[in-house]
Amino acid sequence: MNSTPLSPPLSAQSTSNLRIKSLESLVSPARLAALLPLDSAATQTILSGRCAVERVLSGEDARLLAVVGPCSIHDTAAASDYAARLLKLAETMADRLLIVMRVYFEKPRTTVGWKGLINDPHLDDSFDVASGLKLARGLLIQIAQMGLSTATEFLEPITPQYIADTIVLGAIGARTTESPTHRQMASGLSMPVGFKNSTDGSLQAAVDAMQAARTPHSFLGIDNEGSTCVVSTTGNPWGVLMLRGGRSGSNYAPEILHEARQRLEAAGLPPRVIVDCSHANSGKDHRRQSVVWRDVVRQRVAGDRSIVGLMLESNIHPGSQPVNSNRATLAYGVSITDGCIGWDETEDLLRETHAQLG
Repeated sequence: MNSTPLSPPLSAQSTSNLRIKSLESLVSPARLAALLPLDSAATQTILSGRCAVERVLSGEDARLLAVVGPCSIHDTAAASDYAARLLKLAETMADRLLIVMRVYFEKPRTTVGWKGLINDPHLDDSFDVASGLKLARGLLIQIAQMGLSTATEFLEPITPQYIADTIVLGAIGARTTESPTHRQMASGLSMPVGFKNSTDGSLQAAVDAMQAARTPHSFLGIDNEGSTCVVSTTGNPWGVLMLRGGRSGSNYAPEILHEARQRLEAAGLPPRVIVDCSHANSGKDHRRQSVVWRDVVRQRVAGDRSIVGLMLESNIHPGSQPVNSNRATLAYGVSITDGCIGWDETEDLLRETHAQLG
C-alpha cells in the first residue's frame, strides 16, 4: 500500500533564512568612529584633498590627478610604508601633479576569490569583518594624518558609513557601474566619485551612472547607529568617467577619448576623463601599464585637457603572489590580487611626468 510522507505542521515550518549559516552583529558606524576618530590634521587633509580634486575636475586647477597605489591592501604595515614614500613625491611634485594614494579594501570577483581586507583581513576565510573595518579605518586615518589623500572603490553599500568620511576620491567599479544601488549610493557620497566603464567596454553605462548619481534619491540603508532607515540624498555633482578598457580591448586611444567627450557633452556632463592604466587597458599585464601611462601623458601634453587624471596599480615590489593565510611566507610589498609595478618604476614615471608637464 502506498503511503504519503507526512509534512510537519505549518507552525514548525520556516520560510526564512533557509540558506543562512549565521548572522553576526557589527559595531555601529558611530561606535567605530568614536573608537577611531578623525583628528584635526586628518580632517584638514581630507577636506583640502576633496576641494583640490573638485577643482581639477572643474578645470580650475590645471594639475594632473595621479591616483597611484596597490591593487588591494592586505598588509597595513606595507601600505603605511608605501604611503610614506608616496607622500614625499606628492609634496615635491604638488605644483604639477595632484597625487592621491589608491587604498582599495573591497575586491569584486568575477567568480570567487579573496574579497579584500574588510571582508577577510586574516586571509583565511574566517571573514572577520569587524576586524577588517577597524583595520581599514585605522589605516585611512593614519594616512590622512600623514597628509596624503586616499581613493577607494565602494563595493558594499553599507561600507561607506564606516569609512567614507576618510576618503577624498571614491570609485564605482566596472561590475557595479550599472547597478541602481551603487548609483543611488554615489548620489549621497561626500566626495567626488569616478565611474568605470563596464566590463564590456561600454562608455554609455558610466555616462548614465554619472547622470543618475547627480540626481536626488531615496533608498534603504543604515544610519550612523546601524539601524535600517530611508536615506534621502541631494545628488552628487562631482562625477567623472574612468576609462579602464573592456573585453573589446583598450580605450585610451585619441579616437575613443574623442567619443567619450562627445557622449559626456551630449549628456550635459563635463567632458573630462581619468584613464586607468591597468585592467583591460594594459591587457591585464602590469608591465604594460607604463606604456599606457606614457601614451596618455603625451596626449595630455599635446593639448588634450579632457584628460584630468590617470590611475596606476603600484606596490613596493612588482608582480603578484598567491593568497596565503600564512603571512610569514608572503613576500613583503607584493600584491596578492592583480600584478602591480614596483616602487622604483612608479617613482620614475611620476618624475618623468612631472618634468613633461613643466
